[in-house]
Amino acid sequence: MLSRALGICLLSTLCLFASAAQAEWRDALRQQIERLDKSSPGALGVYVKRLDTGETFSHNADQPWYLSSSAKVAIGIAVLQQVDAGKLRLADQATLRDTDKVDGSGELVWAKSGSRYTIDSLLTRMLGVSDNTAANLLIRTIGEDTLNRSAAAAMGKGFRQLTDFIQVRRDVYAELHPDARRLTNRQLVDVAGARQGPPRVDAVRRALKLQPGDLKARTMEEAHDRYYRRGVNAATLEGYGGMLEQLVRGKLLSPQSTQRLFTAMKFGRRGDYRLEGGIPKNVMLIHKTGTQYRRACHMAVLNPQDGGAKAVVVTTCARDLDEQREAGGIFRNVGRAVAQTALAEE
Repeated sequence: MLSRALGICLLSTLCLFASAAQAEWRDALRQQIERLDKSSPGALGVYVKRLDTGETFSHNADQPWYLSSSAKVAIGIAVLQQVDAGKLRLADQATLRDTDKVDGSGELVWAKSGSRYTIDSLLTRMLGVSDNTAANLLIRTIGEDTLNRSAAAAMGKGFRQLTDFIQVRRDVYAELHPDARRLTNRQLVDVAGARQGPPRVDAVRRALKLQPGDLKARTMEEAHDRYYRRGVNAATLEGYGGMLEQLVRGKLLSPQSTQRLFTAMKFGRRGDYRLEGGIPKNVMLIHKTGTQYRRACHMAVLNPQDGGAKAVVVTTCARDLDEQREAGGIFRNVGRAVAQTALAEE
């Protein structure tokens, strides 16, 4: 009886130590993230989950955040699910159309219409260099309904709808004037050649042959704010993190397709951009960034290999800040905070 009592006591003590350790890393992370949020412009959201213990950290992670190009991971998953279902092959080819072309990262916008690309190469372009035109071509190949059914199932509550990147441009400019939805792809690319701010507003106005007084919004900031309030192309960080967890646990794709997506998401290739800059160089990760006017995200899984046995999911977004200059440093500090807390406890 005495030995049994001692065993129970020892087990209870170990459980208390484990619980204290788990609370310790989350409390330490909370202090750093709250301090970072207060000292940074705009607002910050962070979600972290250690898959070995199931412990989570959440800071504004139950709010919807605009995903921008980080939505391309959901596109890649939906495409590869069609491959796993035998409805598509990576070797199949898709033909580029004028209506696929959109400004942003990547070179396909300048390619000749009628050019053909394999699904495999489009995945590489979309997730490797964040090519928006490649993303549009893949969405057209599988259909928006298929994409949204897949994304809703993976991200759950808090997800609303994903659109292609042409629709994003038209919807934003339509906040300046509804006729912007009639702009051709070529006109949209030309408009994007104007610098953000008043030059971009003037470019839209000239393309539509309008007078300044005809516009329904005065600035690009106002137009984007109205668009963001619609809630499309957004999800909670918890929901997006749940999608990444299912991915690394092998619940969304076959092993072969999971590895194909890992490769496209730069598994084994390290940089120092945003979150990466705060994570030790010896840590493997998959990741995707997203950037749009005054919005930025970086989604990642640290140590995603081995079915996520020791993985740490990290999803973070920021709003109302300079999406280029300020976001990089903020996300680097988020990565550093995660490395010093959640990752250090492994």
